[in-house]
Amino acid sequence: MTLTVKAEETRERILDAALRLFREHGFDETTMRDIATEAGVAVGAAYYYFRSKEDLVMAFYVRTADEARELLPQRLDRSADLKKRLRSVRDMKFERFADHRRLLVALSRIGIDPAHPLSPFGADTEPMRRESIESFRAAIEGSSSRVPKDLQRDLPQLLWLYQMGVILFWMFDESPGQLRTVKLVDGTLDLVVRLIQLSALPLMGPLRKRMLSVLRALD
Repeated sequence: MTLTVKAEETRERILDAALRLFREHGFDETTMRDIATEAGVAVGAAYYYFRSKEDLVMAFYVRTADEARELLPQRLDRSADLKKRLRSVRDMKFERFADHRRLLVALSRIGIDPAHPLSPFGADTEPMRRESIESFRAAIEGSSSRVPKDLQRDLPQLLWLYQMGVILFWMFDESPGQLRTVKLVDGTLDLVVRLIQLSALPLMGPLRKRMLSVLRALD
């Protein structure tokens, strides 16, 4: 729906209130009435902009994607080094999610169900998923590293899946400041970049083609 400036401000205020309550009290424990009260609007007004708490989460996903779309190109332009560019994509995601870890943990039980509207693997989130995958493509294409042509199509999606695995680890990492995740990401990112570089070697050609054949058979 098309909103006036005042209506857009109200909608954003409701979303901010919801995210604040989700962070402080949890997703399941927060009600739409709680959100309306926190935002200073009537319950009916909250339901006018958002039909449910799930709609609010989807709006959070969209906001996160919008912020990344605006900020990421500037960060990628700072270096042609592949590792630094991939780290920029990774850091952007964690920065956007850092204050909302509790919400993501609560949603993890539905994340594995692709039929759920909020699943990162579902149809409703496909536009944001595709955009996230394309951010890895941009990081690769602007780098100084040579990536084999036959790998270029599938590599961004493989990197996105790697990122999802790291986010899942981070969500349940109870170490101080999620230090275990920091160590995991720093170590595995170095390995990922080295594997990409090694994949361009002539002797890796047969193995690379076999791996891609298996992956594409799953499409």
